[in-house]
Amino acid sequence: MKVIFNYQNVFFSFFYDDADACVHRSKEYAMNYVLSGEMVLDDGHQQIHVGKGECVFIPRDHRVTMYKKALGGEQYCGIYMCFTRSFLREMYGKYARHTDTVEPVEKFVPGVMKLPPSAEIESLFASMTPYFNPEVKPQDDVMQLKLQEGLLALLHTDKRFMTALFDFSTPWKMDILDFMNENYMYEFTLEELAHYTGRSLATFKRDFKKVSELTPEKWLIRKRLEVAYHLLKEERRKVVDVYAEVGFKNPSHFSTAFKKRYGIPPTALGAPSCI
Repeated sequence: MKVIFNYQNVFFSFFYDDADACVHRSKEYAMNYVLSGEMVLDDGHQQIHVGKGECVFIPRDHRVTMYKKALGGEQYCGIYMCFTRSFLREMYGKYARHTDTVEPVEKFVPGVMKLPPSAEIESLFASMTPYFNPEVKPQDDVMQLKLQEGLLALLHTDKRFMTALFDFSTPWKMDILDFMNENYMYEFTLEELAHYTGRSLATFKRDFKKVSELTPEKWLIRKRLEVAYHLLKEERRKVVDVYAEVGFKNPSHFSTAFKKRYGIPPTALGAPSCI
């Protein structure tokens, strides 16, 4: 069981279960502070453990798997602060344009990173703990001030954050099939696929027709089945392990799709399994 409150793009979450995992695709820059328990972030390249009293920065347009769980007898409790582009544009007009920089600041492209401890970060999130009480709802203007405080805490942590947070340029188009070949195992809506490849939905649909005769949904299913076939036949993996790894939500759907594609059930190829 979990409880989440959203106040002006500041999310308060409390998990009553021992563990919870979700694939989070951050379209905006964000900070996540852990008040109790532990959060483990996996972006496919590294795992970052975030414990009590620690804060992590998550870049925009980034996919990361979050595992939130109890630690030291305390359930997970955290605050996720999201900086939308509209908010950052407003803050750019208020802060960045009027900042005189003596030395040029190098371009900064941050990944998922744990932020160093600071009084600004600690006091910011400590001041918001009363709002975990569902009967205490903060005023919208108060939460806007908290977002500004969080932004300033980031800028004070490393002045190079300014070059990333206040970069409003349109992203370059990413090769569609490169992106889908790397992320076929995850669930995406068409809108998300368009966003993460730097396109509008209409442009994504038009560009996809140029590279495949299949729809994006059918392309993903075929890709998952091809990878599953290899894992089962060449590596003798178990069906029970493979179906989820390649992106199917349940073994029944996987088995039906596999037999329709290859004419045999997946159990005919893989190692002995319980399904």
